[in-house]
Amino acid sequence: MKTTTLRVLVSLAVIVIIAIGYAVNVGIGTLSAIGWQDISLLCPLGALTTMLASKTIVPRAIISLVIAVVVILLLGRAFCGWVCPVPVVSKLRDAFKKSGGKGAGNSTVPLTETERAFLKGCRSKEGCSSCEDLRAQFDSRHIVLGGTLLSAAIFGFPVFCLICPIGLTFATVLLVMLLFGGGDVTWSIVIVSILLLIEVVLFRKWCSKICPLSALMSLVAKGNKTFKPTINDTKCLESSREATCGKCAEACEVRIDPRHPELGAPWNECTKCRACVDACPAGAISMPFLASKNEKAAEHAVSFIEQREERN
Repeated sequence: MKTTTLRVLVSLAVIVIIAIGYAVNVGIGTLSAIGWQDISLLCPLGALTTMLASKTIVPRAIISLVIAVVVILLLGRAFCGWVCPVPVVSKLRDAFKKSGGKGAGNSTVPLTETERAFLKGCRSKEGCSSCEDLRAQFDSRHIVLGGTLLSAAIFGFPVFCLICPIGLTFATVLLVMLLFGGGDVTWSIVIVSILLLIEVVLFRKWCSKICPLSALMSLVAKGNKTFKPTINDTKCLESSREATCGKCAEACEVRIDPRHPELGAPWNECTKCRACVDACPAGAISMPFLASKNEKAAEHAVSFIEQREERN
């Protein structure tokens, strides 16, 4: 079974389990506040906005934050790759563009001429300002995160929770169940469904450009050291045969380049989706719990572009 299929099944299983919880009135909550009966954990962003809105220290929110930080430090942004329902819902949108034009289904954005010019000037293995400029690109998610926290403090209510696609997904599931179960038809099912469709259909780069929860996770994930894609140089086509490949970078949904880390997004954006592992034609990429010292080529790999130009 392909990892992509497995990820979809995991996300769907979470939705189904929560839907069953709704149906049998078992208090397991949702991803926004998951737990059992009276014991529940808030999502980290919800915990922060709740305390900012109430301007008080909420013990349950503090506990939720601590647990979330520990999980993110251990697993990075795995929630985004394996649990979050938004990518699954987005696939419904993508299903209508299979016959579409160029690059359908490929989220990798090619380097601009300016970026290529920067890379040609990079010679130092200790890093250079040009490469640092590439890695420190503007991230609009952080602006949205700041606005989310500020709006909660100003309005005294976690405003983002009203439009959070994760919450809207489960609200839609609940409302549809109520519709077919008891025939309860209200405007809420129309409003919630329209909001979800707008976010998924119109905001196509929600996860990479807008989502404040992913921004918060990526900030915490800077301390994550586990399950990082690690390249075996004896198998990699570029290092062992000096052949161009780039399949791992093309497969990455968040634009990380495992072979040439300086070309793409930083490691803290990794969602542990294993797309790069599946895409490598030589089977050179693995994701060990902790990479040994002699396996850290993925983090310290020298750009093949630089090596080739130095020989010339």
